[in-house]
Amino acid sequence: MGTEQKPKIVFVLGAPGAGKGTQCEKIVEHFGFTHLSAGDLLREERKREGSEFGALIEDNIKNGRIVPVEITCSLLENAINATKASTGNDKFLIDGFPRNEDNLQGWNRQMGDKVRLLFVLFFECTEEQCIARCLKRGESSGRSDDNPESLKKRFNTYINDTMPIVDHYRAQDLVKTIDAVAAPDEVFDKVRCAFADVE
Repeated sequence: MGTEQKPKIVFVLGAPGAGKGTQCEKIVEHFGFTHLSAGDLLREERKREGSEFGALIEDNIKNGRIVPVEITCSLLENAINATKASTGNDKFLIDGFPRNEDNLQGWNRQMGDKVRLLFVLFFECTEEQCIARCLKRGESSGRSDDNPESLKKRFNTYINDTMPIVDHYRAQDLVKTIDAVAAPDEVFDKVRCAFADVE
């Protein structure tokens, strides 16, 4: 890398429906970050003609399982490099990742030395509220996983797999927790404080 600055990363975690996407849009607008959603990158790759990973991604998503970390890290790394090359932006929100211990280990192996993690933005929200939001989103999103059965599975996966990651970073004093129950603008007021010291 030489003297070149490492890309600055903020991980954005929270339950399905905690409002990560909505808040990420606002952070992009106000703080000039590039938003990378691990889920969106996987969904795009799944649809891409001739993708070597497509069928594997499809199978994992449909069954509520997490896609192998090497695939996700490669897609994220490609997106970071492409963005830096085309726009020069070196600040990235990575939304919905790392989701489990395997993601964390894989990221540290593949990307840990190539980036600078600023902090983890964690949106806290009740299960009831998250599920209600997702079902409402499902009416218009066309996402195959916004239905009660998938959501229950996704929420369990989140509690069992993602919460230990939040705790891991919390132990390193890298987590900024946002109460995501309020209306989006109120939530963003708290988010704004979290980013106040980001150069």
